[in-house]
This record gives sequence, structure tokens and C-alpha cells, in this order.
Amino acid sequence: MLKKHRGFILWNCYKRAGDDGLKNTTDIEQDRQYMKMALELAQKGMGFTAPNPMVGAVIVKNGRIIGQGYHRKYGGLHAEREALAVCTEEPEGASIYVTLEPCCHYGKQPPCVNAILEAGIRRVIIGSSDPNPLVAGKGIRILKDHGIEVTENILKEECDKLNEAFFYYIQNKKPYVVMKYAMTMDGKIAAYTGESKWVTGEAARIHVQKQRLKYTGIMVGVGTVLADDPMLTCRLENSRNPVRIICDSHLRTPLTSKIVRTAKTIPTILASSSKDQQKIKNYEEMGCQVLYVPEKNGHIDLNRLMELLGAARIDSILLEGGGSLNWSALESGIVQKVQTYIAPKLFGGEEAKTPVEGKGFPDPVSAVLLKNSEIIRLGDDFLIESEVKRNVYGNC
Repeated sequence: MLKKHRGFILWNCYKRAGDDGLKNTTDIEQDRQYMKMALELAQKGMGFTAPNPMVGAVIVKNGRIIGQGYHRKYGGLHAEREALAVCTEEPEGASIYVTLEPCCHYGKQPPCVNAILEAGIRRVIIGSSDPNPLVAGKGIRILKDHGIEVTENILKEECDKLNEAFFYYIQNKKPYVVMKYAMTMDGKIAAYTGESKWVTGEAARIHVQKQRLKYTGIMVGVGTVLADDPMLTCRLENSRNPVRIICDSHLRTPLTSKIVRTAKTIPTILASSSKDQQKIKNYEEMGCQVLYVPEKNGHIDLNRLMELLGAARIDSILLEGGGSLNWSALESGIVQKVQTYIAPKLFGGEEAKTPVEGKGFPDPVSAVLLKNSEIIRLGDDFLIESEVKRNVYGNC
């Protein structure tokens, strides 16, 4: 029996030897349904696999699911090998559904194509091709050269979306940046007094915590630290904290701030153009990493910062900056996605802060354009999630 859960169709129970599998469906429908199961498995690795992708795998033999697995954490078994390791019967002659093209190179784990060949798998069904130059079609070619039937692009759009951060990072060597803000229906992120707790309700705030788990880093400007003294942690159970990145051109972050006082236990980077060695030493003694970034137009060069963070294997960033940093990020072209949480409230006030400040663009033609917008209801609030209109998957 199939049921709906989190937007995916799931199999109601784990199919074991003797079960009849998916009945009364066409081959393509079966492929899609098994791939949906693999996608649901892949999502379980969210927040723990970076800079590797999230991947899920389902092994089917004679209409029965005999194994399933997912990439649980960076350095651990890949999805295909985990699924093969828990098979309830010999996988020879079976089909494997995998959300991403199997790897064919040695890294933390040996190549998954080797495991598939050794297991005697008959057919491989793939969601996304892997843009990693070490793979990039080579895994598929190896499988075909060994006589294995390969079906590609099953639920490709969903599989691509699952790993949009990985795809961007592996091709550009820079983090995938998501600009997030919460605002009222009249476009205010705080009241004219500066009070902003809380713009949105609990459901939206829980969703934000999931984003802090999903993305490797979280970035704010020093103004946010001075105004709010935030922790910038993930408050979900059994989660992990993002790497905290503070854009602080002149090292104004207080040594007494929560971020600095917890830097020995939570990775913290101060991106700065300051060369004041005493200041730098003070922060380093507190556990912070001070990353020198040259200035551009009076602020740190955000494009250079992205290059440095990418080299440090930070593949994705949740940008929770104020209006000034958001404008600088948009102006410098580092933003790939925008998440706008909207509360059904009106704050008013010509002095009240807005999500994007700075100079702004001179006319509508010059504006940042968004595409593929999706609206999600979160309690009484709404989330509008949009991609910045430029090449994301290499096919625009």
C-alpha cells in the first residue's frame, strides 16, 4: 500500500522476501515509485554528508525490495554499498535504484560501480547524473561496458533538487548561498524600535532550524552580532551546528559575545580585512579562525571570501544577514537561492528595517530576477523559495 509522506509516495512497509512488490503498475510507474523511496532514504542524510551529496538506494529482485540504504555521513558507506550490505537475499540478477550516478573513483570509500558489478546486479536505475569531474558519466559507461542495463533520468528534477548545493559546489568550487530572511506582509524585518522577536511563528522558526542543519555554514554581518548577540546554532535534537561565518571588516565582534565565547566548541570564522595582529591573536586565543579577505568598495570582497570558503570544503551557506549584507551579497552575485518567510502582520514605520537595503538598483530592468518560486505554508506564515535566475544545473 502506498501512502503520502513529506511530499513523497512511500511504501507502507519494508518489503521482504516473499512479498509481491508493486502490483498493477507499469514499468515506468514502478521505476518512479522505487526512486521516490530512494529519495526519501537520501534525505535522512541531510546535514551530515557534506561535502558529499545525499544519496539513497533501493534494491529490488523479482518484485521484492531486498535491500535499502543511504549515505549517512561523510566518510561512511555510500548508499549502494549500504543497501548491498543489508540484502535479505542474494542480489545477483536484481535491480538497484539510486538517486545519483554511482561513483567510479577511490575516495573515503572504494568505487560503488565495483560493488554493483561484484554483486551481479542486472539493472541500474539512476536519478541524477553526477557532475563531479571524477565521475561525470564514467560510472554509467563502466556499467554499460559490463553489460548492465542502465536507465537514466528517473525523477531527475527531484533528484537534482535534492543535491543542488552539491552540484553547484562541485562545478564552481564555491559555496551554494541561500539568502534567508523573515518579514511582515509590508516588507519589514523588524519594528521601528529594532524589535524583531518574533516576526514569524513557531512552525516557520522550526523550519529555519532545519535549514541550519541542511547547510554547512551560516553567515551574518558584524552588525547582526552587535545588535542581537546571537548564537547561530542549530537547536534541533541529534543535529549538528553550522560553521559560523561573521563578515567583520574591522574586527568589531566583541570578545564577550556568545559567538566568540563558544568558538572553541563551535567552528567560527571571522572574515576580515584587518591586519591588527593583537586583535587577531585575541580572537584566535578564544578559538576563532580569523580569515583575511581583501576589501572591495569598503567591505570585504565577498567573491574572494566564497573562493576561500570553498577551498575550506564549505559547500553551502545559509545567509542570515541584515539588509546591508544582503544587498552586498546580491550585488556581488554570490546568492543562488532566496528563502522569504512572510508573516501575516503589518509593522509600518518608514524607519523600520527591510530585508535588502544598500543603494539598490536604479531601475526595474536592473533588478535581480528570481525563478522557480514555490510557496509553502508554515502554520500561519508562508515561505516563498526561489532560485536566482542564472545557471544552476548547467542546462539553463
